[in-house]
Amino acid sequence: MSSAQTIPVKVGVVVDMDEYAEMTLTCISMALSDFYDNHNHYRTRLVLTNRDSKGDVVGAAAAALDLLKNAEVQAIIGPMYSDQASFLIALGNKAQVPIITFSATSPSLSSLRSPYFIRSTLNDSSQVDAVGAIIQAFGWREVVPIYVDNEFGEGIMPFLTDALENVNARVPYRSVISPLATDDQIAAELYKLMTMQTRVFVVHMLSRLASRVFTKAKQLGMMSREYAWIITDGITNELSSMDRPVIESMLGVIGVKPYVPKTQELENFRTRYMKTIRSNSPQMLIPNFDIFGLWAYDSAIALAMAAEKATVTNPTYRKANVSVNSTDLEEFGKSEIGPGLIQALSTITFKGLSGDFTLVDGQLQAPPFEIINMVGPGDRTIGYWTKENGIVKELNFTSPRVNTYSTSKLNLGSIIWPEDPSTSPKGWVVPTNGKRLKVGVPVKQGFREFVRVTWNSDNTTKVEGYCIDVFDAVMASLPYGVPYDYIPFATRDHRMIADYNELTYQVYLGNFDIVAGDVTIVGNRSRYIDFTLPFTESGIVMVVPIQDDKRKNTWLFVKPLTWEMWLTSFCSFLFIGILIWILEHRINEDFRGPFWYQVGMIFWFGFSTMVFTQKERVVSNLARAVLIIWFIVVLILTQSYTASLTSMLTVQKLQPKVNDVGDLIKSQEYVGYLKGSFVKGFLIGMKFDPSRLREYDSMEQLDEFLTKGSKNGGVAAYFHEIPYVKLFLGKYGSKYTTAGPTYKANGFGFVFPIGSPLVPDVSRAILNVTESQEMVEIEKKWLGDNKITCPESDIYPFKSLGLASFWGLFLIVGIVGVLAFIFYVIKFLHEHWSIIRRPDPESTVWSKIVELLKEFDNKDLRSHTFQRVQNRDDIGFCSSCMHSPQNANYQQSPQSPWTPRPLLRNVHFQVEQGEPSQVTLNQEIEFANIIATEQVEDPYLADRARKGKSVL
Repeated sequence: MSSAQTIPVKVGVVVDMDEYAEMTLTCISMALSDFYDNHNHYRTRLVLTNRDSKGDVVGAAAAALDLLKNAEVQAIIGPMYSDQASFLIALGNKAQVPIITFSATSPSLSSLRSPYFIRSTLNDSSQVDAVGAIIQAFGWREVVPIYVDNEFGEGIMPFLTDALENVNARVPYRSVISPLATDDQIAAELYKLMTMQTRVFVVHMLSRLASRVFTKAKQLGMMSREYAWIITDGITNELSSMDRPVIESMLGVIGVKPYVPKTQELENFRTRYMKTIRSNSPQMLIPNFDIFGLWAYDSAIALAMAAEKATVTNPTYRKANVSVNSTDLEEFGKSEIGPGLIQALSTITFKGLSGDFTLVDGQLQAPPFEIINMVGPGDRTIGYWTKENGIVKELNFTSPRVNTYSTSKLNLGSIIWPEDPSTSPKGWVVPTNGKRLKVGVPVKQGFREFVRVTWNSDNTTKVEGYCIDVFDAVMASLPYGVPYDYIPFATRDHRMIADYNELTYQVYLGNFDIVAGDVTIVGNRSRYIDFTLPFTESGIVMVVPIQDDKRKNTWLFVKPLTWEMWLTSFCSFLFIGILIWILEHRINEDFRGPFWYQVGMIFWFGFSTMVFTQKERVVSNLARAVLIIWFIVVLILTQSYTASLTSMLTVQKLQPKVNDVGDLIKSQEYVGYLKGSFVKGFLIGMKFDPSRLREYDSMEQLDEFLTKGSKNGGVAAYFHEIPYVKLFLGKYGSKYTTAGPTYKANGFGFVFPIGSPLVPDVSRAILNVTESQEMVEIEKKWLGDNKITCPESDIYPFKSLGLASFWGLFLIVGIVGVLAFIFYVIKFLHEHWSIIRRPDPESTVWSKIVELLKEFDNKDLRSHTFQRVQNRDDIGFCSSCMHSPQNANYQQSPQSPWTPRPLLRNVHFQVEQGEPSQVTLNQEIEFANIIATEQVEDPYLADRARKGKSVL
């Protein structure tokens, strides 16, 4: 009754009828049994019809043709191999019958070629990025793929090559092995690989051929510590079917395979599978199922779901119109349910035993990949690779994805390499075929200290020099031996061919393996060759003749300061002189006197502070406060000026004739460059006229050119790298010097082919050599003890001290001086407020200002400086000026009644100012006679009295 109610859908299965087919057919049968047990309400039932493909393309085509013509199947599951699939895809497209393969992985079987082709297995191209990430993680730069010579092996190669190029890895050779190759043919190919320097191999083939390759590689000693082997999922997916001796020979191999979630459903299926195989074939060896069996299981489930979803009612063929002479390919018709079935199949998604089953453009979407390591009896997972995050230690599907792509080998677990060394293989070695590397060297006419080539009588050459000794030292420090021979890049008459660009290009052409010499690292050369790290200083400088500029020495004393600094200093000295005069004028006799005397005093006092030679006393506290700050400023200024002038007097007086490159370009002067050097292009890039460039061959010719000068057939300057300039100045340093800035250059480096594995090792060796005493000895041998130093005093010209360095000091002095002046003006106006507030209506503002200025010009008799003088007078004239009050010469007569104190005061303060004296002429004469005839004990009173006498 159940059979009468269901709609049978015929499905053909094309497989090779061997042990492997037993596994896949069992998985397909179990899938349909499990599916319909859980979906017994479905109207459709898949009915399987098996055909043997007999292990070749013709057998697979014949089986498919029989299924389409005679069995009229609505879908075909298979074939197993990529080379069998192409014809089946064409047949399915013609008959509109879906072709579902669970094991044909070649990228050439693109579903875009036929809408009726479904790949329910992974495209081989999905794993190439994982392989590239492993290679990038270990820094390998050359990889040799070993693949089977059929569609399965060739299909992955374009994608693998692109992936390797993305991680800067080169494919120097492809090793192709026929699926029918004998052991001797496999050994011959492996011997060829042993003669090459690359030791990283990516093996892409099926397990049967891979077993023979690894067994033979083990016998030839290629499973050793210097080799790195990576296998694709074509091998890792079938490890369970490989013999134990083969697995043991693969110790240390790294591989990738699709990640299969470990679920309870998968464990249950494994148990039921073993029971089913035992019950069906109790006498046969039980084949272990692998991921292809899981994909076959999921493919059958997907096809059963699609048949139900397509609402199949009458699964029949529409007969084709055929003639009498038609062939078998024309006699079968087209499936009526094929278009609906393929449409339904492309939208099916579910969680199968192998993981998520999702088709995009007829392709199963790739899961993450496991990175495994062969550890003897089997494989061990050491990490994972995902498209989003690269190499990771663990898969975490619950946390949000972090879009950071990593290729760090630190994310991998511990790895067992062939022969179990402690470090990963280097990936290459010196070839074992006895080939010696050809090292090209330039032939130079000048600067032969760097490279010197000498031809012997028997036409052999002797190559030596600074660069050659450095190269020998670097190669000797490598942890392995590299045999090489020096080959001069010269014509038959022992002259250099072309220039250094042509020399480096020979490496790209393969005429040289390396170039050693004074070759500068330049960007346009690195497009076709690789450079090591530089082993010399970098930079390009200009060398010009020097001149003794005696004319400028006349005014050398003004150069330590800029003109802004000189002007500011002058104004500051004048400001201090005026301010101190204002603060001291009314209370200090030293700042009083005739007009021009006071003007001179202002200049004298202000500028004398520069050397601290002023003798005038300062009695005002305001003036003293200002001078304290000013003396600190003057001390700093004088010391800075002295230091700057001293440094100018101690540096060389020789100056370059040309200081600026721009002057050379504007004046159209001739400029020199070394023949064959890249400096010519550098100068043209700096806008030098090419017709104004002259080349030279040697230091002697360069010296001649610079001596002649630009107008006499020579050059005004020349440009070159620092090593050449140092060597030249070491010989002619008394006549020439460097000038202008140092332009960017990368120094000398050794030249290798792009991607050469020697480059990183040689670069590390260069670092070790340049930091050792050996490098010092090489420089001393070829460049001399002192030739390595270059005069720097002329490269960096002296700079005068400017206002920017001292404006803070002048600001402080200005603020203190202005505050002192304001305080003084406020005090003066307060003392003479009566003049300002005078109620006299006839007084104007101007008259009050004039009166205030007169008051300012008068002495401040209330000042303590003048009060001291008055106090001395009050002690009595006799006691101050005479020996005793009873002096006989001191007689007071009725005709001249006066006392000495008033007289002395009047003489001191009135006579000195030229005012009319209040004493009589006789009294004045008598006072003068007393002073003249008597000795006054008080020196101050005596001095003031003598001034009074002189006035009288």
